[in-house]
Amino acid sequence: MSNLLEGKTALVLGVANRWSLAHAIAEAFRREGAKLILTYQGDRQKLTVEELGAALGAARVLNCDVTNDEDLDRLTAALEEEGHVDTMVHSIAFANREDLARPFVETSRAGYLLAQEVSSYSLVAVARVVAPMMKEGGSIMTLTYLGATRVVTNYNVMGVAKAALESSVRYLAADLGPENIRVNAISAGPVKTLAAAGIGGFSSILGVVREKAPLRRAIETSEVGDTAAFLLSHAGRGITGEVIMVDAGYHIIGM
Repeated sequence: MSNLLEGKTALVLGVANRWSLAHAIAEAFRREGAKLILTYQGDRQKLTVEELGAALGAARVLNCDVTNDEDLDRLTAALEEEGHVDTMVHSIAFANREDLARPFVETSRAGYLLAQEVSSYSLVAVARVVAPMMKEGGSIMTLTYLGATRVVTNYNVMGVAKAALESSVRYLAADLGPENIRVNAISAGPVKTLAAAGIGGFSSILGVVREKAPLRRAIETSEVGDTAAFLLSHAGRGITGEVIMVDAGYHIIGM
């Protein structure tokens, strides 16, 4: 352990299972000496995230549905007890399965609004909670994907939500920069997670990346974790408003 993040407190939202990108980020933070606070959504996730939190040595595991203002108020109160927060990792996204399976033009109004609320607006809502806790500055980061800027088969409404998320990163960076709070996104290449399993043809997408990416391979979740640790550390102090690509270079390829 290099203790790159010693003395820092990290709030990580979205550690749903041990294959998730959020879990890889939490592992990297723990390795570098950060204090972890995890959240879960509702009773269905409670036991799983508590077990994961225990394995990660998390100081606290809190219930928070990011679409519920009362839950956000309770999160505020819990974080105030900590005294300060140095980083918040937003790794939350959701869209109805049917809205990922059918053409984008057939997206329902309710499905569109749900994807935007959970996948994009929630970053704004949680940033508003944590920013006052970052009394000496801090780092806010979220997870995005190439489908925000390019059409990816079966990504559909989630791609549009991620586009809004990336724009939110830039506006939040401008708003919070005077408080020395940096806001960035990590655009991870396709990786086998339970969330990815909901995207039709995911195996084909992974195969194309392995064939075409400059590094001729897909990424590992640990690479996303290491990038997040860098962004939180003193070494990342000059970076804000950016989308950091961690995709084995696939985004540079035209055809």
